[in-house]
Amino acid sequence: MHSRWMASLAAVGLVATGAGVATGVAGAPSASAAKEPIYLNRAYSPAERATDLVSRMTLAEKAAQMDSSRPPAIERLGIAAWWWWNEANHGVNALTTTPTGNATTLTNTTSYPSDLSMGSTWNRDLTYAVAGQIGDEARDITPENRLNLDFYAPTVNLTRDPRWGRNDESWSEDPKLTADLASQYVDGLQGQTQQGKLPASANGYDKAVATLKHYAANNSEVNRRSGSSDMDQRTLREYYTAQFASIIQQSHPGSIMSSYNEVNGVPAAASVQLMDTMARETFGFTGYFTGDCDAVYEIQAGHHWQPPEASAPLDQYGRTAFANSAGEDLACNAGYHDQYGYGNTVPTAVAQGIQTQTDVYNEGDVDTSVVRLFTARIATGELDAEDDVPWVAQARARLAPGTWVSSEANQAVTETSDRLAQAESAAEQSLVLLKNDKVAAASGSKKSSLLPLQVPRTGAPKIAVVGYFAHPSGGLFLGGYSSIQTTSGQAKSVDAYEGIKAAVQKINPKATVDFLPGVAGGTTANKLTTVDEDSIAAAARYDAVIAVAGTDGTTSSEDHDRTSLALPGAQSDMISRLEAANPRTIVYLETVGQVDLASFQDTTPALLWSSYNGQEQGTALANVLLGETDPSGHLPFTWYRDASQLASVTDYTIRPTADTKGRTYQYFTGASSYPFGYGLGYTKFSYSDVSVSKSHVTADGTVVVKATVKNKGTSTGRAVPQLYVTTPFEPASAERPLKRLEGFTKVELAPGQSKRVTFKVKAADLAFFDEDSSTYVVDPGRYGFQLATSSADDDVVWSTRVKVTGKIHETPTVVTAKPIQTGDKAKQVAQRVMFDVNTTIDPQLTVSMNDQKLYGYVSKGQSVPLPSGLKVSYASNRSKVVRVVGSGAKQRLKAVGSGIATVTATVRYRGTSVSTSFVVDVAPLQITSDARATFAKGTAGSFTVTTSSSPTARLRESGSLPAGVTFRDNGDGTATIAGTAPSRTRTYPITITASNGVGKTVRQAFVLSVGSAPRFTSGATGSLVEGTAGSVDVTTAGYPVATLSETGALPAGVTFTDNGDGTATIAGKPAVGTAGTSKVTLTAINGLAPATQSFTLTVTAAGP
Repeated sequence: MHSRWMASLAAVGLVATGAGVATGVAGAPSASAAKEPIYLNRAYSPAERATDLVSRMTLAEKAAQMDSSRPPAIERLGIAAWWWWNEANHGVNALTTTPTGNATTLTNTTSYPSDLSMGSTWNRDLTYAVAGQIGDEARDITPENRLNLDFYAPTVNLTRDPRWGRNDESWSEDPKLTADLASQYVDGLQGQTQQGKLPASANGYDKAVATLKHYAANNSEVNRRSGSSDMDQRTLREYYTAQFASIIQQSHPGSIMSSYNEVNGVPAAASVQLMDTMARETFGFTGYFTGDCDAVYEIQAGHHWQPPEASAPLDQYGRTAFANSAGEDLACNAGYHDQYGYGNTVPTAVAQGIQTQTDVYNEGDVDTSVVRLFTARIATGELDAEDDVPWVAQARARLAPGTWVSSEANQAVTETSDRLAQAESAAEQSLVLLKNDKVAAASGSKKSSLLPLQVPRTGAPKIAVVGYFAHPSGGLFLGGYSSIQTTSGQAKSVDAYEGIKAAVQKINPKATVDFLPGVAGGTTANKLTTVDEDSIAAAARYDAVIAVAGTDGTTSSEDHDRTSLALPGAQSDMISRLEAANPRTIVYLETVGQVDLASFQDTTPALLWSSYNGQEQGTALANVLLGETDPSGHLPFTWYRDASQLASVTDYTIRPTADTKGRTYQYFTGASSYPFGYGLGYTKFSYSDVSVSKSHVTADGTVVVKATVKNKGTSTGRAVPQLYVTTPFEPASAERPLKRLEGFTKVELAPGQSKRVTFKVKAADLAFFDEDSSTYVVDPGRYGFQLATSSADDDVVWSTRVKVTGKIHETPTVVTAKPIQTGDKAKQVAQRVMFDVNTTIDPQLTVSMNDQKLYGYVSKGQSVPLPSGLKVSYASNRSKVVRVVGSGAKQRLKAVGSGIATVTATVRYRGTSVSTSFVVDVAPLQITSDARATFAKGTAGSFTVTTSSSPTARLRESGSLPAGVTFRDNGDGTATIAGTAPSRTRTYPITITASNGVGKTVRQAFVLSVGSAPRFTSGATGSLVEGTAGSVDVTTAGYPVATLSETGALPAGVTFTDNGDGTATIAGKPAVGTAGTSKVTLTAINGLAPATQSFTLTVTAAGP
């Protein structure tokens, strides 16, 4: 255990001192043996530890832990403050560092290509590697390498409309491509294998917590906080939530963020269907839900929502009750907010007993959420020793703990060569070659493709790199949720001009590479309104021109959709005029998504695209332009010709209607500029020996397609074979997609090399959601299987038909539990963690089948009998706490003794079994009051001893209290120590014993001190020298010796240490650049009136 927390726990009596025994939970033998509470005992699971911890909190303390910004420390339990709002969309870019307000954008952390660029790589392995590096850097810079380790990433909303302001944050328009890549991001960030499991080397700890966002159908900024995304259930299941379901099943993300918007009239932050019925019960999500910041607030402020259960639109207490009972565990209470959060509304909402969609709001809802939150925290190793948590040890080996600061003073130390190389590799593979026509050489010889650009090793070739975004004076625009690059970070960043110049002159030092602005008017895309005539005139004199155009945050962003797909400003005109001046013009577009190409597509001989491509974008672009690496990106979306082909951005229908052409490659019936999955390269691939395992399968079967891919060119390249499935037998009235992506891979091949690729398709995955039965149903018929290089029919290289017959035979895939006890149904309690002794536990199991049919308890009033033949069995890991009684179908769960147990429920049906586990805390006998108290000498005082248990505990003390002070058992589980203290200061150790006749007897080593209030005896100022180690002593008087703490912001490199003897030390080596004064508040506490001191630390600049 960290010494800091050991000291804190010892101070409040949770650690044994002398012969005393640590407070523990009766019925859990190892807790007493280890002399530590269960929540600090690694022998218990994170969920068991979290449950024990939560059982020790008051309702107010629990509520305070449910706000993201920020849950306070609970010093008596040794729990640190925790900031939940942190960002890592394409690199760790923001941490919450202040008690209130938004997350703070970080300085000089590695910026990788945006998610849309990563989507165009079509590379699972690459995504996993990038995310692993992001997770490592997160550990490097978070406080103590073990706090604040949840991150609001990845964004997995689908790019169904190019005008959406946040397209660069997402991966693809396709659910499968998005899910398969984003699941690898989750695996890498959380420290899992690519199969979604923690490796043995992790020692059971998560590297970080990933958060899928924004759930669900949050794809328009214009109305994102107050609008409703309306659609039928088929569209919701097959499209807008399909990627969430797949990622949950593949990689088990620790968290999901619910979105601001309503879905079909119900705010997502209070949607029982989205959070509970679908995510938990159907998809199998086991982590915690957080609201977007402030989605819970918008239930009231933006939506003015009045659910059927309410007589008026919800107020601050109603919104809390409805959101939390629906499954919203954490309220992100910074951003768009009022003065209310969960922290200051939960207790009142519980007291009001508000009728919600699921229950009468109660503390069981709160306990369930807070246990989820602390399970996630404990799983990252927050409470455990460095030696136990490999991620902590590794981070501290890379970078001395406490040395990183978010300023130029960090010298971009975490932007390591390995991370920059990874960013470069990702940027290379994201580049999509859209066009590469043959043009005449500068010498007038026969035509050839302009790319890869051939730079002669002799002579003095001249190349112009043109366009503001090739060499932006304002620095690289890296996309939404990017870190700030100051001098050190900029030195490790490469723009297009810098990268091309370095690469060309490496080949030929005599080459000239010039930058020409191309456009003028400002330093943002919306102000580049004038073509630079000098640039156009000069372009004709170069052997080749590379035109760079782009978008930035003025084009679109969070809260700002595009209304047009045009390139901003005069950039399209710039490109056309450059091509007219010099036909050997290569165009590179780095944009938020697709743009209108109409004015130059036909005249552009070579066209490359990526979304925002990270801080190594220039080196990557040069490597692709010059043929050092083959362009291997493929479009992750359909490149529409213009916005007129699309319905309104607020229209969430996907399938075509009488007035619209539909969306995405699956349903779009118009003509596109480039199809989904399209991308050229410098080499050619062939596909041969294609085989299909079966020509006829049942709905429960699997089809295996194999093919040989061969590089027939002269350079190494990466092929992206794609497998699509069609339903040509269906009538138009069925509204089936044109095709669906069912498999893809990326394979690197040297010239002449071949590799065999394999795709497995379960027939059940071809099912469509049937709204009448609320299940997935496979259409019988002859399905088309197409191996292709894009979604376009012209790019199909092989096809066949496979007949699918029969129905999906239901088998269980997910089982979940909402345990309650006898009497809860009458009270409308829907879930609980804490149970009374001698009560029967009803697990309220929900079973989800492979067709998404739900059985058992679904929600209040929505139970469905379990199917005949389905068998349920239970096991308890601590039979003295929870006992399984009876056998077979008559098995029941009985709470028989105080303690914590994990119950495992296993469902067996048609040869398939699935399990779930839930933690039960039975009447935990605990002394919940502090283990020390102080009375002022010669003054009357009183202290209340409290316990928690059922039945009520009896209390007694042994030892010597001072004359005039007595101990009285109040008969209600409390006792009172009261009387007039003597006039001399000293301590009186006693032992308090609690027993209830059921659980194990608990003893607490208690110390009553007779003392005097603390006061500061040292001065209120001190000084240190920048860059030089030094210290300032803080001293106090009073009895017993005071515990000292500091609040405020000390300079980087300086720390405050309580020495445990009534003194403290302010010491360290102030970082360079911290000269000045820092004002902090010092506090001394010894159980009597605390003392505070306003302290000023002056850091003087180092001498020359």
